[in-house]
Amino acid sequence: MSKKLEITLTRSVIGRKEAQRKTVETLGLKKIHQSVVREDTPALRGMIDKVSHLVTVKEV
Repeated sequence: MSKKLEITLTRSVIGRKEAQRKTVETLGLKKIHQSVVREDTPALRGMIDKVSHLVTVKEV
């Protein structure tokens, strides 16, 4: 059984670099305090590492 991660956008993307904005958008986040649940994969972990200062992550 694969693990799932709940990713929540906790900080704004205003004033951030374009690459960080695109990464947040690719994760499926549009508004602050919005959460999405995704399967834990190495690619997803890499995206989370790039914007770790903008999001919080919990295992579900």
